[in-house]
Amino acid sequence: MERCRKAGVSDRVEAIEGDMCNLPFEKASLDVIWSEGAIYNIGFMRGITEWREYLKPDGWLAVSEASWLTDSRPSEIEDFWNEAYPEIDTIANKVQQLKDARYHDVNTFVLPKKCWIDNFYLPQREAQRLFLERYPDNKTAAELVANQRREAELYSRYSDYYGYVFYVARRS
Repeated sequence: MERCRKAGVSDRVEAIEGDMCNLPFEKASLDVIWSEGAIYNIGFMRGITEWREYLKPDGWLAVSEASWLTDSRPSEIEDFWNEAYPEIDTIANKVQQLKDARYHDVNTFVLPKKCWIDNFYLPQREAQRLFLERYPDNKTAAELVANQRREAELYSRYSDYYGYVFYVARRS
């Protein structure tokens, strides 16, 4: 909202924090739904299908989603992601899913690796340290952090095979 104020558009933008499975909006009332780094919580297909109802005709959906950048990849990274997030898929298949869900004008772009590293994995290190300090003898906390660290390590080795992709599409 600070950026909106600086851009002079805060009177036209409202940020609402809530439950993405229980949106507090009227059907066909939104011009844009923007979900950055979060749709995986309910699943890509569920999100694009359920959220479509809230968009006005010709309203826009913009979501980022972990996606395969290649048609084939090493089994280590494929196994990791298929276990962690079975809905991961290629860009072409995600685009087709959007079209099948009656979106058009579908556009995509891959977020630069720098975004993952500088804005996600690096800040996690300090957050993980603080989290483990807060829960020093908690096995679940230790496992969570170990999994996050494994994901970061795998990204450093396999970032040519997957990344975060922004999907922007318009409701038909």
